[in-house]
Amino acid sequence: MHSDATPLRKPTVTARNWLYDTALGMVSTTSFPAIIGTADAMMKSANVFLVGYEKTGGGHCTAIVRGGVADVRMAVHAGEQTAKQFGQFVSASMIPRPMANLEAVLPINTRLEALEGVGQSMGGSAIGLLETRGFPAMVGAADAMTKSAEVTLLSHETIGEGLCTIIIQGSLSNVVIAVEAGMNEAERIGELNSVMVIPRPLGELERSLPKTLVEEEKQPVRLPLKLEERQPDGQEIQIEQQPERQKELIPARSPEFNPAEKKELAIPIKELETEEL
Repeated sequence: MHSDATPLRKPTVTARNWLYDTALGMVSTTSFPAIIGTADAMMKSANVFLVGYEKTGGGHCTAIVRGGVADVRMAVHAGEQTAKQFGQFVSASMIPRPMANLEAVLPINTRLEALEGVGQSMGGSAIGLLETRGFPAMVGAADAMTKSAEVTLLSHETIGEGLCTIIIQGSLSNVVIAVEAGMNEAERIGELNSVMVIPRPLGELERSLPKTLVEEEKQPVRLPLKLEERQPDGQEIQIEQQPERQKELIPARSPEFNPAEKKELAIPIKELETEEL
């Protein structure tokens, strides 16, 4: 098995084309979990940098690294041995100094500029990968994994030939429990192809994995202006303070009446009494 020793950090960049003048190493497998484990072994065995992965269909995946000639040679050897242990090795190659036209055509430098000034560091969480042949088996395995342990579902990957990989992250103990539960469920539903657990992946390896997890943005809690209390019988009591209303004063007399002003009646009282008689 490969060593978990932390590789040397990249020396200070003194020229922009430092990485472009380095050797090229490639190892190919027939499984996505196997290529992740192979890339982990390559980076931990020598001072190399992971450029990325190339998926060429039919389940074939290639890990591409760059670095000094001696480092790339050691990394390719470690990757080949690791892939053979997994039973997924296809081929390996090392080019001491690729020509400029080769680099312009092939996707072997897509992430070199982003790697400038970035060192290697150990991640704090383990990574688990489970690959099935068929989508239903992968979905069932993912459901069993997330229900059996406290793990985070990162993403899934397809590489052709019906091969689907689910990727999880969490503490080492939880990842191991989740992968075991996923294996049992995948075998019950369909075909289990391969599994991989990486206890302490390098930061560069973590950044190379596909991720679809989006953290939910935290929103401030809004309290209602009107509070409600409930009685034991379920009736709601609304507590609401009503503003005091200013009482309207009703005049006792009509505003048209003026006691100081005397008015004559249209018909005298005596005449009214005479008419009634």
